Amino acid sequence: MYCPYCKHPDSRVSDSRVADDGSSIRRRRQCPECERRFTTVEQIQLAVVKRSGAVEPFTRDKVVQGVRKACKGRPISETDLAKLGQKVEESIRSMGLAEVPAEEIGLAILAPLGELDEVVYLRFASVYENYASIEDFESGIAHLRNHSEK
Repeated sequence: MYCPYCKHPDSRVSDSRVADDGSSIRRRRQCPECERRFTTVEQIQLAVVKRSGAVEPFTRDKVVQGVRKACKGRPISETDLAKLGQKVEESIRSMGLAEVPAEEIGLAILAPLGELDEVVYLRFASVYENYASIEDFESGIAHLRNHSEK
């Protein structure tokens, strides 16, 4: 780690702490050359493996954008969407994988989405799971009913 003050190529770590959400590490450092202190935040970079095999960085905003389309005309606030995005990211990070298949992200979206709004859940699931018939919708509704009774 280069010192931001004198550009010395080394530094000593004096303190390390995991951030509140567990997704980053805050390190307090000191430069051996100029002896000034500075803080770094190290964050684990999640990657999404698409069906095509392409790999791209995970972004919470992309999750929220995808769900926002299913929310058209429903009483879902931006705060609700932000909380959903955070839940999905926490779920994905808890897997402990550096690269997560896109299918896993879709599954991670469905659980909190069912709690948020059942209609939005069905809209999202119908696209994500490629509902092709009325029976598919009926099984989706049955799934919601089973989880709402628990």
